[in-house]
Amino acid sequence: MAKYSGKFIVSLDFELMWGVRDVATRETYGEHLRGVHKALPIILDYFTKYNISGTFATVGLLFFETKNEMLSSLPDQQPKYEDANLFPYGDYLAKQVGADSHLDRYHFAPELIQLIKNTPKQEIGTHTFSHFYCMEPGQTLPDFTQDIKAAVDIAHKRGVHITSIVFPRNQINNEYLDVCAGMGITNYRGNEDSWIYASRSGANENLLRRFVRLLDAYVNISGHHCYADEYMKQNNIINIPSSRFLRPYFARLRLLEGLRLRRIKKSMSYAAKNGLLYHLWWHPHNFGIDHDQNFSFMEKILKHYEDLNKKYDFTSYSMSGFAKVLSDQDVAD
Repeated sequence: MAKYSGKFIVSLDFELMWGVRDVATRETYGEHLRGVHKALPIILDYFTKYNISGTFATVGLLFFETKNEMLSSLPDQQPKYEDANLFPYGDYLAKQVGADSHLDRYHFAPELIQLIKNTPKQEIGTHTFSHFYCMEPGQTLPDFTQDIKAAVDIAHKRGVHITSIVFPRNQINNEYLDVCAGMGITNYRGNEDSWIYASRSGANENLLRRFVRLLDAYVNISGHHCYADEYMKQNNIINIPSSRFLRPYFARLRLLEGLRLRRIKKSMSYAAKNGLLYHLWWHPHNFGIDHDQNFSFMEKILKHYEDLNKKYDFTSYSMSGFAKVLSDQDVAD
């Protein structure tokens, strides 16, 4: 093995309104969601400039061009969440979703998906069909199976072969991984190996964990979260865990921006020098506002990647691209 063989993974959870799904949030967070249509092309331009292979984990419902097409493609079996606010169909779809992608930019994004598809070195993965919550009470394994099948089917219809998955809210239900493998999915984004990042349902989340995660974004509390190849091959499909959520610019904490950047760059350097993987992720809507601050911050990270690539051969992969590298290693062994 070469002295340096570090890997850099970037994934984005592309969900628009399907990740929030309540009218009140649309009113308070609508600018972020509308801003995705401006932010995502800029992200792609930066990825091209710095030779980054990104994985855009996309909610299947975003692929459609019209509401009628969407309605005709819904799974026959649908989750019956105890929290009715999580249900994406029924009254919500009937009353809140517009007629087509021209009239409703919260729930449709076929042109952005096509842009990703047309951009070299970018991957379109799945964020499930309906932003499916794998640990919320009321949903079942058969519900999930139908959901993933619908996600794979609509992607295939648009010429996209799905092999990577990112689970909504990072709710990873290990019992569901076999379903993913059966649908041709080779890898998923796991969580950081720490109690503050472990998968939980919404009801079991708490303020302490959220507060410690916030601190961890600025000060190294939980570790670098960089991973050796052997760690990622422990499940029936390859686990490519998260290293860091790229939090968006927050004006009240602007004096701490240097700490936030240092936290990320030090962990990237640690991965590059030790032949490990570093996995950065965020949502396009995180960059929906404060464009100047967010893109300036992101470019500093990408410039650091460029330096590490030249010095240590730190290499950018999509999730599926890296999963193939690991699978090829197994075949060679």
